[in-house]
Amino acid sequence: MEGNAEQLVPKKNSTSVIWKWFGFSPTDTAQTAVICKCCNDKIRTSDGNTTNLFNHLKRKHPKEYADSQIITGPHARTSGTTKQPETTRLKQTTLTKDAFEKGTPYDRTSKRWKDVTDAVTFYLAKDMIPIKTVENEGFKRLLKVVDPRYEIPSRKYFSSTAIPQLYSECRSKMQNKIQNVKFFATTADLWSSRTSEPYLSLTVHFIHDWKLCSACLETTYFPQDHTGELIAQGLRDALECWRLKEANMTCMTTDSGANMVKALELNSWTRLQCFGHRLHLAIEKSAKDPRVERVTSVCKKVVSTFSFSWKKKRDLSNAQTELKLPQQKLITESPTRWGSRLNMIERVLDQEKAISQVLKADKKTRHLVPSWQDVDVMESVKKALSPLKDFTDALSGEDYVSISYVKPVLHLLKVNILSLNDEDTELTKTMKTSILAYLTDKYQDPTTDDLLDMASLVDPRFKTQYIDKDKIEGIQTRALSELESLLTIQYPTSDQQPTSSTSTSTSQSPDEGQTPPKKAKQSLASFLKASGVVSASAATTSASSSLKEAIEGELKGYLSTPNAESEVDPLGWWKVHEANFPRVSQLARKYLCIPATSAPSERAFSTGGNIVTCQRATLKPDKVNQLVFLSKNL
Repeated sequence: MEGNAEQLVPKKNSTSVIWKWFGFSPTDTAQTAVICKCCNDKIRTSDGNTTNLFNHLKRKHPKEYADSQIITGPHARTSGTTKQPETTRLKQTTLTKDAFEKGTPYDRTSKRWKDVTDAVTFYLAKDMIPIKTVENEGFKRLLKVVDPRYEIPSRKYFSSTAIPQLYSECRSKMQNKIQNVKFFATTADLWSSRTSEPYLSLTVHFIHDWKLCSACLETTYFPQDHTGELIAQGLRDALECWRLKEANMTCMTTDSGANMVKALELNSWTRLQCFGHRLHLAIEKSAKDPRVERVTSVCKKVVSTFSFSWKKKRDLSNAQTELKLPQQKLITESPTRWGSRLNMIERVLDQEKAISQVLKADKKTRHLVPSWQDVDVMESVKKALSPLKDFTDALSGEDYVSISYVKPVLHLLKVNILSLNDEDTELTKTMKTSILAYLTDKYQDPTTDDLLDMASLVDPRFKTQYIDKDKIEGIQTRALSELESLLTIQYPTSDQQPTSSTSTSTSQSPDEGQTPPKKAKQSLASFLKASGVVSASAATTSASSSLKEAIEGELKGYLSTPNAESEVDPLGWWKVHEANFPRVSQLARKYLCIPATSAPSERAFSTGGNIVTCQRATLKPDKVNQLVFLSKNL
């Protein structure tokens, strides 16, 4: 049998393991009769079908059949094929609807594509990201991981289509928001980009629903000479571009540049000098003392020595650790920020021991060690200026009322912060006296003083507290006159305040929901009821009362109420008590929107500087205006 098996020939082009036990006679060239190598039986089978062959082994040759199953494994007998190992077999993917969708890009008209593109556009504009980012491989990969079906548009699409479209939409919303504003204030300033291109910025500030709102409206390319006449025209054009009426502008806050001052005089606009700028000039004037100039120079050299030497930085860190001092870096002065000079001096004083230890260890830097006289001068400067550090920041906010703080701050400086003490050094006294004299002189302007008094009057925290006693009657007369004038004019605005005919039912108790729970203890209505102070309804329901008498009664009622606590938000107070004093609340809307500093315009400078970088120096002025607007207002 074995000899006969050896004479059998295997099936041509076969890959199945079953042919190990079956074959064909050498004379059967057509290979039609299958012969078993074990028993020489002929097995019937159709061409290519091996099922009968496996069944023959199973019935007649169990041992050989078991061997075939070990080789092939279960469920592996297929027509004309050999079972492959599990590790090498490919699993066929079931094609579903999801499988097709994962490989199909979104149509550009689909909502999903538009939503993702809008989100990318918002990201580029709000966070001041270069538009070329959309072509970066890392950003593309990020989007593919987030959504494989999204195909990002080209850089040109975002620059020419998406950004201008977003600007148009945002500008339209802002236009609708400010077009009916009854009173507004502005700030303006000039600045130059990294490419030395001049721009004129304009910001607007107003009260809407008793919340202080602000917006950067324009960052206009201004290549003309910066004369007062041209700046005046540029500012008028900016207001006209936004359809803002000059008559509704309460005030414009600017720095003390001669050209800006002249521009506002030519336009006959009320101008408020920036408190931060005035304070900076006052401190700069007080620092024009040889002793202060010397220690400033010494500190600058010390900071420079450590800034440009990694070895010195390392040694300073080691000295700080050894002396158990905080691990702090030295601070560089910015010429336009007096606070940075004070920070530099304070840091040198704090780290004086570590600085001296490092400088003395090197012969080349021993001469930079501050002397004891220098340290005394720095201590005197610190004592004179440190209390002033917080005022600039406190008065530079855009989200809260700041104008009414100016009078209280000036009073506080005079009677407390800059008052002379016995323990003050001679230099400290000199600096305090110089600063106070400068500020007092600059804020003696009658127009500015009246503006600040009006703002203080309508702030429920201060009222007449910080107005000179001999001016209180005059300020009240001015308030009455303005109110009488305002009430005779019809303002086309949705924010129109209730007139005398609509205020008869406004004296509500706290239980009626007029006062939020957290402000219940400061409810004006309950106080009026208990004290009998004249209210708006009492003044207006009398048919015999004239408009002037009604205004006088309302103003008297407002001034007769106790001052609000110092931590109370004046706009929140007015939101609650507007119904009791609807006329006086119009003056609050007019004056409390004024910013005390021109910091909003300077923040526009910073935004512009973050947009016009070295990598984006070729941005066109129109594009700069769009990007600054979007970054500030989105």
